[in-house]
Amino acid sequence: MAKLMPVFLLAVFLTFVIASFSSRTLRFKSAESHPVAGIDAARQVEVKQYWMVFLETGPHHRQNPAATALIQEKHMAGIRKMAADGKLLVAGPFGGGGDGLRGIFILDCKDSLEAVSLINADTAVITGRLKYTIKPWWTVKNCLFR
Repeated sequence: MAKLMPVFLLAVFLTFVIASFSSRTLRFKSAESHPVAGIDAARQVEVKQYWMVFLETGPHHRQNPAATALIQEKHMAGIRKMAADGKLLVAGPFGGGGDGLRGIFILDCKDSLEAVSLINADTAVITGRLKYTIKPWWTVKNCLFR
């Protein structure tokens, strides 16, 4: 149950964000997007796709302290680079420690292949200290991120 608490809290937060925009009409933009009849175009908002990355304890997460420190240093350097490149919008660990869900990234990438290539370059993933799951995630463009 304790492992599900961070996921539950994230779901509550996302529900709150989405509910705050419920008075607006959402429409997905596509190559064939057209205004919805009877709806004021000024009230329509654009939805943008991001990539949510759930970082989990990997199969080789028990290195010696020196190796752990080096892996963590390179992991943080990779995070800083993705943020500087404008690809990483949110990053952070979950509390509670132990095995299981460790942290989250929200990426702004053109597609899942770009997201996977960024995560596969992370030293913590390469060494097996972390593994990941990537999910597409949509939210109102510019509601949280620019």
